[in-house]
Amino acid sequence: MSTDPLRVTVHVRGRVQGVGFRWWTRSRALELGLAGWARNTSDGRVEVVAEGPRASLERLVALLAVHPAPEGRPGEVTSASEPRWSEAAGETGFRER
Repeated sequence: MSTDPLRVTVHVRGRVQGVGFRWWTRSRALELGLAGWARNTSDGRVEVVAEGPRASLERLVALLAVHPAPEGRPGEVTSASEPRWSEAAGETGFRER
């Protein structure tokens, strides 16, 4: 099993813009030791791109989509896309775009 960092991309749909969802995502990603970013898209979703160890990425993906929402997660997620896995690109830090 490879321990090389991976990259995952997930699109989250629901009431996720203008409610602190990107900030919450950034906080969880940093707690998990991940790098990347979260940004609003023009169609109302939030796109999350994160890099790091697979187990930490899988935990973040689960936190983004879990129903009911974990305590403190702002907004309301109605769905999350299937994670798209790829090679890490060397992101550093985690930003809200």
